[in-house]
Amino acid sequence: MDMIKLIDLTKVYKGLRAVDNINLKVREGVVFGFLGPNGAGKTTTIKMMAGVLAPTEGQIVINGMDLAREPSEVKQCVGFIPDRPFIYEKLSGLEFLHFIAGLYSLNNSPSLRRRISELLELFELSHWQEELVGSYSHGMKQRLVMCAALLHRPRVLIVDEPMVGLDPKGSRLVKDIFRDQARTGTTIFMSTHSLQVAEELCEEIAIIQEGKIIAVGTGDGLKRQAGVDGNLENIFLKLTEGKRIAHERPLSSD
Repeated sequence: MDMIKLIDLTKVYKGLRAVDNINLKVREGVVFGFLGPNGAGKTTTIKMMAGVLAPTEGQIVINGMDLAREPSEVKQCVGFIPDRPFIYEKLSGLEFLHFIAGLYSLNNSPSLRRRISELLELFELSHWQEELVGSYSHGMKQRLVMCAALLHRPRVLIVDEPMVGLDPKGSRLVKDIFRDQARTGTTIFMSTHSLQVAEELCEEIAIIQEGKIIAVGTGDGLKRQAGVDGNLENIFLKLTEGKRIAHERPLSSD
């Protein structure tokens, strides 16, 4: 089942096509990597998928629902982790999670307390749950935002640069959590500059450059498209230098 479909998706800023008519399909339960050079259109695409930006043209379908037509329903099944955590720093970690629970109408759920406790323990934040978020390190704030994104058990997790500010232990923890989420059926759409992270985690990868998708496929499929052996770094450099449009399989809007 395709959990995410981007159909002719376009975003224009003052005449500049930041995202230019892209088409992608992402299957249920995979970790999908979204790579590209600086300014390629990754974050713009991510923000449109999360409902933060409105597309100029095109369609975003998540879990069979059109984001433009059913925004509330789509957001109920999506978790969003931005590249920079924005948190109310005068709240404790626990208060922040209860605030997020209210946005999803979860505060009357009998299982909410248990869910929050599970997530704080999972992300190793239990000991700091009563501390003000303003006293957290950047990595702790990032992990708290991840707790919040998973609070309502989303079917799709949209992630922009998840490892920024995390130490090696935190990075390993997050990678393991993402793998576990995918194994239980959550679809993870992840933008990252770290080719090593993408190589470790992602079953499929799309590369965007100058607003256009230039390659889509598995690791082996991207090797064939690039015509090179070696790691993802070699493949990425070859494809982005060549700027040629290539797809491992046809993409359509149906």
